[in-house]
Amino acid sequence: MSVATAHSASAVPPADETPATGEAPSQDEGFWVEPGAAEDEAPADASAGEVPAQSSGEEDPAQSADGEALAQPSAGEIPAQVPGDEALAQVPGDDPSVDAVDEQVARDAREFGVYARTGGWAFALKVARSVRPGGETAGETPKVSAKQFAELAGCSPERVMRYYKAWDKAADDGMVPHFEALAPGEEIDLPDSDVWLSYYSSRSSATSDRGAAITAAAEAEGIRPTKALEVAENPTALRAAILADPSTAQAARTALLDRLKEDPSLQTELARDIARTDELKKAVANETQAASRIGYVRQIVENGQVKTPAGQVIDATAELRAEAERHLSLIDELDDDEDTGEWATEAYDTVKELVVQTVQADPELRVQERRTKFYSSLQKATKVFEELTLDDAVDLDAIYEDDMLQRLEELQEALNTCISALRKASPGE
Repeated sequence: MSVATAHSASAVPPADETPATGEAPSQDEGFWVEPGAAEDEAPADASAGEVPAQSSGEEDPAQSADGEALAQPSAGEIPAQVPGDEALAQVPGDDPSVDAVDEQVARDAREFGVYARTGGWAFALKVARSVRPGGETAGETPKVSAKQFAELAGCSPERVMRYYKAWDKAADDGMVPHFEALAPGEEIDLPDSDVWLSYYSSRSSATSDRGAAITAAAEAEGIRPTKALEVAENPTALRAAILADPSTAQAARTALLDRLKEDPSLQTELARDIARTDELKKAVANETQAASRIGYVRQIVENGQVKTPAGQVIDATAELRAEAERHLSLIDELDDDEDTGEWATEAYDTVKELVVQTVQADPELRVQERRTKFYSSLQKATKVFEELTLDDAVDLDAIYEDDMLQRLEELQEALNTCISALRKASPGE
């Protein structure tokens, strides 16, 4: 690595007078000749303290503050320091006339660059080439166990093993060499940092079946598995976020609804919770009514048919369909968080009134409506009376009430009247 010292102020050109690319600075400016100039000849007019041109590939010699050349350190050694000055290292690619940085800073920058390109692979390599793989004993290899490596590193064996397992998975996929092919201190080309997270999990819970399921779901949603695992490991924190933040509560509600479709047990538990909570029961009843009324209006628009109050199905008129479509469009434009109850009630009442007017305006429909209503009431009465039985009453004296007999007698009279009226209307009479 090149080491440079500060030049006198007169030897450094101003920033706006920097020589153009490809031009060698004049010899009077106190700069060495760049590689590519005459290598065997020193400048004829070089002044004392100037350094001859270096051959291509050689490092520039260090200089003291007064221009005298310093001894070049061997590879890996830190250059000797001039009293009062710190060892300086030139950052590769920088203009040597502009800045010089401390050797430790340059070393940090180089190590940062390695990590920026490779991410966790740089640390995983240290584990892969130093930790003894399964099946090998201490006498067969200079590598150490994960436990001993962790003790030397000052961290937990679990943390070491997470890097170990990530490397093992990548080796199975052909991304990196297997452990047996690596020797301590060996350097190899590492995959890009973006690939690292697909093999490594910073949480031990990811190795369990539950963690694997969470990881798969997180990847399907396009988020980092570590985020989802952290939430799963802190249900109290999740509860606090749901209670405090409406958007988090909304996300939780959506997730629960998605899970309900494939989880019968959760369906039962949630239904039980609703049935046991008065506020939820009332809210469910209101929403059910609103959904039913919206469905009534939607059927008119989509199918062109409508059910009358008596229960018969008739074709909707053009006016009725247009009004139903208008109300439905207003409902569909509502935001998800807006209450649809009032809108549904207004649409239902409006459409139902138009249905009644349609029936009354058509004599044939009016008669059919009365007939349908009569049959409906007769069927209900018949069903109720059929359920009225004395089979379970062992002792009539125990259940007798005067009101029972009176009601049955009144019912008998009503039936006789109804039967007589129907007989008179019968075509055979």
